Amino acid sequence: MVGHAAVCMCRGACTRVAVRPAAPAMSKTDRVYKIEMLIRHRGHVSFATLLEELEVSPATLKRDLEFLRDRLGAPIEYDRDLNAYRFGAEYRGQKHELPGLWFNERELYSLLMAYQLLNELDDEGVISRHLQPLLDRIHQMLGGGEQEAKALLQRVRIISPAKRPVPGPFFELVAEGLLKRQRLHMRYLTRGRREVGERDVSPQRLVHHRNTWYLDAWCHTREKLLRFALDAIEQAQLLQARSKDIPLRQVQAEMDAGYGIYAGSRPHWATLRFEAQAAQWASRELWHPEQKGRFLADGRFELKLPYVDESEIAMDVLRQGPEVMVLAPASLAARVRERHAAAAALYGEGS
Repeated sequence: MVGHAAVCMCRGACTRVAVRPAAPAMSKTDRVYKIEMLIRHRGHVSFATLLEELEVSPATLKRDLEFLRDRLGAPIEYDRDLNAYRFGAEYRGQKHELPGLWFNERELYSLLMAYQLLNELDDEGVISRHLQPLLDRIHQMLGGGEQEAKALLQRVRIISPAKRPVPGPFFELVAEGLLKRQRLHMRYLTRGRREVGERDVSPQRLVHHRNTWYLDAWCHTREKLLRFALDAIEQAQLLQARSKDIPLRQVQAEMDAGYGIYAGSRPHWATLRFEAQAAQWASRELWHPEQKGRFLADGRFELKLPYVDESEIAMDVLRQGPEVMVLAPASLAARVRERHAAAAALYGEGS
């Protein structure tokens, strides 16, 4: 369609014609949504009215109606007496919505991107295979844009650091226990002590941190909330006993106060100072939701953040090399200094 001509407001003879650009044509997804919405709101809509509302050719409208009926299973039928389209008798007077039609085309592409991200968290396809019907429906909704969608996914690459894969059956069992509020009996390897033990737990929350899945659960052996790495589970069984319910606020208070994956409700505070050349990017990084940062007069950046266990925060500080210094506490500074010295020794003379 061309744009609409506007009346020129100049005085006297004028040959100029101002043309407003036409509104962009609706995508197939938007047209299908509008057809369904018009029939649902008005009860029945004629072919002529649909042509006027959608501003498409009769051939395009016929294809859209066929797509709705044949590909999406919409119960749309033609009523000869009304000379209009309406829902079938079994749907009249009832609320009817086509799955997925509340998404526009951009939102469907966003869902595809989210699916791609989920795939990166899902080494054995545990999650993605359950989402496959949704993915198929999204491709159906995109119609002619399906090839474009596949091409888009090929142009998105997600690079993740080292992963610790979780066996699919264990992930599904833990998720089932969490959703059904049932206890789990598991054989678990405690890496720090290199001990294998058996215990019953009440699942409270799944946590994904740095490409590894964890389970926050009430341990009935130790009578406290603990965090378990799913890849350290050696055996698991779903029990009939109902889980012990712990309020989510309590779980968050006890498990989220620390730094990284280390849980605890009584954190210490670390003070880090970044050199001027690293200050800008350091000021934009989120190390912890409760961190406090400020620029110093000489251009350096000071960061204060809570932690419970020194292990993970020390590793993150070590990754920064000479760009950061631990100002407090002394124990964390000593740990980082010792690790730097040990690393330097590996590159000493005669190595």
